[in-house]
Amino acid sequence: MSPVRRPGRPIRPTSAAGKLQTNASNEGGIEEGRPSTAGPGLFHGRDHSPGPAGDRNHGPSPVQGGRQSQAGKVNTSQYGKSSDEDFFKVDTNSKRRLTLGAVDGIAEKTDAFPLRARLALHSAPSVKIEDKINLEHLFKLKQSFQATDKDGMITLNLEEFKKVLRSSLDLKMRNDEEITELFMKIDSSSHGEIGWDQFCTYMQLEYEEKEEAYLRMKQVDLQTPATILSSPHRETILKITNMSDGTCVTASQDGTVAFWSGTMDLKRHRSLMADQNATRTKPKWVTDLVLMPQYNKIIFGTGDREIQFYELSTFEPYCQVTSLETTPLKLDYCSTGYDECLLVYGDSEGCINIILIKGAGETLRTWKKMPKTDGIASVTLEKVAHSPLTQFLRWKVHDDWVADLKYYDEIRAVMSCSNHENSALVIGCTVGSTHVEAQLKEIKEMTFQPEVAERKMKITQQNYAVAKKRLDADQTVFRIHKGVKTFDYSKEKNMIITGGMDRLIRIWNPYVPSKPTGMLRGHNAPIFSLFIASDENRVYSISQDKTIKVWDIKDQVCMLTVRPKAHKIRGDIHASLYNNTSKVFVIATDLMAMLSHKAKSQGHGEIVHTHKEPVRAACYNPAFKHIVSASDGSVVKIWDYETGNAVFEFTQAHDDSAITTMIFDSSGRRLITGGRDGKLKIWNYNNGHCLKNLEKEEGCDEVTDVTYIEMNKNRYIISVGWDRHINIFSDSGENIHHVQHPMPRWPDDIKKGHKEDILCVASCPPTLLATSSYDGEVIVWNLVSGHTYCHLNAPEFEHDVDDELDEDNSVGRVIFIPSRRILKDSAQLIASGPRGCLHFWKVFDGGELYARFSCSHQYRTYISSLILASDDSTLFVGDALGYVSVWDIENYCLSEPADEPPCLIGSWRAHIQTVTSMNLVEEQSIMITSSDDCTVRLWTTEGHYVGTLGQQTPWDIYNSATFSHPMVPYDVLIDPLSLPNHPVLDGRMSSHDVIHAESLENGSNGEDEEEDEDVNKKVINSTGAQSLPNQDGPVKDFVYNDEMIAEEIKKKPFKSGTGKRLRHEKLKKPQKDRGGPSTYQGLKCFDLDDEPPPMTPPSKNKDKLLDDPFGLQF
Repeated sequence: MSPVRRPGRPIRPTSAAGKLQTNASNEGGIEEGRPSTAGPGLFHGRDHSPGPAGDRNHGPSPVQGGRQSQAGKVNTSQYGKSSDEDFFKVDTNSKRRLTLGAVDGIAEKTDAFPLRARLALHSAPSVKIEDKINLEHLFKLKQSFQATDKDGMITLNLEEFKKVLRSSLDLKMRNDEEITELFMKIDSSSHGEIGWDQFCTYMQLEYEEKEEAYLRMKQVDLQTPATILSSPHRETILKITNMSDGTCVTASQDGTVAFWSGTMDLKRHRSLMADQNATRTKPKWVTDLVLMPQYNKIIFGTGDREIQFYELSTFEPYCQVTSLETTPLKLDYCSTGYDECLLVYGDSEGCINIILIKGAGETLRTWKKMPKTDGIASVTLEKVAHSPLTQFLRWKVHDDWVADLKYYDEIRAVMSCSNHENSALVIGCTVGSTHVEAQLKEIKEMTFQPEVAERKMKITQQNYAVAKKRLDADQTVFRIHKGVKTFDYSKEKNMIITGGMDRLIRIWNPYVPSKPTGMLRGHNAPIFSLFIASDENRVYSISQDKTIKVWDIKDQVCMLTVRPKAHKIRGDIHASLYNNTSKVFVIATDLMAMLSHKAKSQGHGEIVHTHKEPVRAACYNPAFKHIVSASDGSVVKIWDYETGNAVFEFTQAHDDSAITTMIFDSSGRRLITGGRDGKLKIWNYNNGHCLKNLEKEEGCDEVTDVTYIEMNKNRYIISVGWDRHINIFSDSGENIHHVQHPMPRWPDDIKKGHKEDILCVASCPPTLLATSSYDGEVIVWNLVSGHTYCHLNAPEFEHDVDDELDEDNSVGRVIFIPSRRILKDSAQLIASGPRGCLHFWKVFDGGELYARFSCSHQYRTYISSLILASDDSTLFVGDALGYVSVWDIENYCLSEPADEPPCLIGSWRAHIQTVTSMNLVEEQSIMITSSDDCTVRLWTTEGHYVGTLGQQTPWDIYNSATFSHPMVPYDVLIDPLSLPNHPVLDGRMSSHDVIHAESLENGSNGEDEEEDEDVNKKVINSTGAQSLPNQDGPVKDFVYNDEMIAEEIKKKPFKSGTGKRLRHEKLKKPQKDRGGPSTYQGLKCFDLDDEPPPMTPPSKNKDKLLDDPFGLQF
């Protein structure tokens, strides 16, 4: 192994400036690894194997009726070949497709794959052998196994297995390493041979676990009943939309607008039509709403054939476009470029009206200066159509009113729908193509007949609002039974979904209008709204009867149905929205209601989680290059070390009990886990097969740690836990029982063992074993005889008495230094406690403490993890605050005790909670850390961030360009404890020293410095008595009394300067202390000018006393 790379310069702090991790969370990666031979299960036998996908840099325009121009030919690339059959399929595997232009000659090329994704893709291995095996291959393999029958034993060794697999699966070019890896996975017991039964068992269990993992990944649930919101609306809510930050905006017919947070907390609301309706006999109704965020405007369509603009911040009216030909029913807005935008609205005549605006800022300011009508600046549609900066287009598209419309800038086209079957859904361009023959005719007329041309131009200007029909090449028409009421489009998924009166949800390829690629059945009422959640691979639908369904895009099956009896939303539905940012379903009936996911999504888009629960352990397997992680939810996940992709997972490893510890056997083929149920289990972790249960005969106390020992030809599994004893299990192939009990306990363990719960165990073959307990005792054992070498108890120091109430005596981790096991005069054992300090112990001659120091980021922070480099020169320490520190201990306590701590090489913050385990991969100088913050992360030994297991973007462990460095995890960056230490707050410097650091360095008055040092050396408590400084931690904070404050004032420590906060004092005359009375004592006294009249005592008259018993009248 190569030595651990040490940093040659100070490690970059995790709180450094704002380069953030931008990796989105991964859904698990199990979907790509789902076997093709898996049973139909929930998916009714659908083929889930990924089909061929090509790199389509350009595609035919959906508005050209499927025709393809020369510029839009389908290209091929190194990622795969493209064919016409593949081209007209809905591509649901977004990882393989680069770009797919949606309009010929208009769609721009998106950026190529990022460098890190590209490199990882080329370095990633191909599909695993076991995933390529189908039923036909199984029959061939069975015949090959039977052909090698020897003495009735159908078994194959490695070489025979290679020949059989190559001949049956035609793997002539397959690498031997992959076949060897498959053989090792099946031969978990390292017998050197596998049989047909073992092969079938492995394949069956792997397929079963992968299918279950696939279904778990697809699970979705909404919290019921729905949360009813307090709404400011008093009329029907007609529109719910959201902003880029997740803020929801609702609008009602009376013009009331409300803004809601992502969690649907009401921020503000206002009625915009109140002033206008005050002077009208009939109120003005709003038909639709759309936001114009680039110019801080909100746009309304009204029933008076107007489009009104309001300020988004103040809700003040800005301007309006009046005299529209028809009532605008549906609105949409999009920014198309710098200072350019378009406004689209559909009307009751089935027309699509488009206002193209160039120089939007200047145009809006011009409209603002127009004459006012009803208190708002107004401009007619005719002026808009004839303005040089605007263009008005009106297309006759549908034969019924427009039910919905949307402009998609990605494809530069408008999608609209109606209930008319022959024009149910139309995808059309905005401007339209040029009719060459008509243009040539106009040019001839202008040349030879200018009067006729001028007359025609005037007629055209007068008929600006006459609806025209697009050319067939400018639109794509989808003819659907009973029309379309709602639709949604996803450029990422290259799909359109439609729903209408026939209660069916259809999935379309935008280039194929003749036939849908899929149909989703299940609703019993007309479809009201549809939403595509591309990042979730789901479709959300709601029907008129308020039934909500969640569909899987890839498998095209219903994953969840929420009926009105479950969500308890009453009234007729008027509007709905699925907020992709906050993952909340909002429904408006007579009330406002919200449905959120039970399994909460990650709080911030930048935070990636490896598990849903805290991660208790993570182990690296060099044999298969896997990282295995285990969580409190009893879930075990396997990850590819080289790329970070998920490989496999299985759940309920210890039923409902959490997994507390984990280790591999010496061969790396079996995984040993311990849980809170007091059991140990041995697994073939590659397929989730439990090979053996290791249980105590009585009691089910939690297992806290486990180690695997191989002595000569004997192998043992040693566990410790809350039963306060050492349990040793023999790992021999002779024991064929599935449940195995421990060997008899050592006599010294019963008589001289621990009195408290054992927290850790460590071994140093061939003779040493160490255990530590909650009370701070460390016992070193002889592995051969079972006798105790010594009992190690850390002595108490004087400054520990003050912290008696807060002291932590537990020793959570112990680790041997193997290279020193024969050096009698050196420290051979490192313990992570008690009291949050590292202790170096000599274990021979009864034991002796060689060194003690605090190594955590904050004083007395619990040390949770220790690991040594292979050459025993570098120690890595993880603590409860998530920090990892690196120490040079090569010559530390090698021959004698040490008073000072070793050299600190560097430190960084890896997590925001306790570091539960660390693994060192010295070939690539990589550190693997796990934590209670539900993450497993990879770092270089210099502290550079590689990535988090579970992130969407893979890495290439052999190429540092694919690492996340110099970015850091987002949760670490924003955590307050990641901020650098402040010298004043830590008590290491005074505020005067910080302010005047430069002047002190340049050499100020030496006497003043000595006086300051004398003052800082005094540590006085509230009673005036001095206390000793803490030897292992920072100096305690000063507690000043009145005498000390007076002494400090007389010394005037700030005479070298006034400081930044007091620079204005230079303009004032400084006061001088002349030894006389103070300013307060020199104040003059004056007599009162207005003296109140004297008060007379109450009367003693008995009659008056009866009338005024309390003497209130004088």
